Amino acid sequence: MNGYAWLGIAIVCEVVATTALKASDGFSKTLPSIISAAGYGVAFYALSHSMKTVPVGVGYAIWSGIGIVLITLLAWLIFKQKLDLPAVLGMGMILAGVLVINLYSKAVV
Repeated sequence: MNGYAWLGIAIVCEVVATTALKASDGFSKTLPSIISAAGYGVAFYALSHSMKTVPVGVGYAIWSGIGIVLITLLAWLIFKQKLDLPAVLGMGMILAGVLVINLYSKAVV
């Protein structure tokens, strides 16, 4: 499987795990705690496979950038957390950075 496909799986699993971590209420709720632990396990497994072909810096930039944006959006939708203008602008800059890396960097495989 392509390294970027593995990276996509890693990102989705990490976002699910982090969302479940919030819902676990400090690991006091069983099902969200299990989902969180399993999600992180699969996320790191997939991330390790992505790093066979994706440069570590590029992979981590994509992982963290897209993860931050997705987790923040889910926190807004699920947990009703508020986003102010600086938060939205900052996430826009993160997405712009990920796009620049993917579209213009020669480090991207």
